[in-house]
Formats: sequence, C-alpha cells, structure tokens
Amino acid sequence: MSEVRLEIRVGEQRLHLFRGHEEICSYPVSTASNGTGQARDSGCTPVGRHHVRLKIGAGCTPGAVFVARRPSGEVWSPELARDHPDRDWILTRILWLSGDESGVNRGGDCDTLRRYIYIHGTPGTEPMGIPLSHGCVRMRNDDILALFEQVDNGSRVDIIDASPGGG
Repeated sequence: MSEVRLEIRVGEQRLHLFRGHEEICSYPVSTASNGTGQARDSGCTPVGRHHVRLKIGAGCTPGAVFVARRPSGEVWSPELARDHPDRDWILTRILWLSGDESGVNRGGDCDTLRRYIYIHGTPGTEPMGIPLSHGCVRMRNDDILALFEQVDNGSRVDIIDASPGGG
C-alpha cells in the first residue's frame, strides 16, 4: 500500500489526501485568521513540512470536547456553547502536528509541536473555507472522523501558503 500524505493549501482553505501520487479526496478547512507564520504566540498556521506526531481521540463520541488533549467528558451542543461562549472548541479527534524543518517549524520559538498545532474537529456552526482559527486547522467533525482513519502517526503533512490556483 502506498504512503498517505496530507497537503493543506491555505489559499484554497482545503486539505487534500493523497495515497502515493493519487488524490483520494479533499476537505474544506479553516486555518488561522492571523494568516500563516511560524512564531510562538502568533496565532498563525505554520507552513512547511510536518508529520502527524500523535493521533488522539480514537473511540471517542463524535463531538467529544477535548481540553489539553484529553476528553473533558462533555459532548458539544448549542447549550454547552452558550454556557462557554469563549471556548476554542477542539472536538471529535486530534491530529497533533510536529514540524520537520529545523529553524522553520521545529525547535526554538517556531516549534509546531510546542505550539500545540492540530488538525481537529470543530462545531458545525463554524464556517469552513474561511480562515478563522487560532493557528490550528479546523475540520468538520464527520471529515476529521474519516481522515483520522486514513492516516497514521508519522504521516506527512505539507502546509502550503499559496493563492488559489497557485503552486
């Protein structure tokens, strides 16, 4: 079986899943409202070559709420959202990313892993295709469920900052 690779195209606000050179599917995403960037505390989505360091949430209920990468015991609902209006919802599954390029997205003040950058689920009330996250890559819950089953720890993730139709 060919290796699985993810390509997140920030300009398109889409995640593409490849097996070998063949694109299997793509999903709409939401990257950072602050744009792309590597610096700690920037609220930006880091670019470059990464890999899935850890898959978190296998077996959890869709909509499960994660706090500090652990299930909180809650399941997202409009009522829960109303009670916690300022939460940055991390739901369903987490793919925790680690940078592969020293000085770009690995080590020092640009380390993707230490910045806690994930691909994760988000409430259905949040729009996709618009950069609105705090640095992570948000996906629909059904989409992250499907993606989670197709990637492994170590799967390559390229985050590319290019305009639609560009490289």
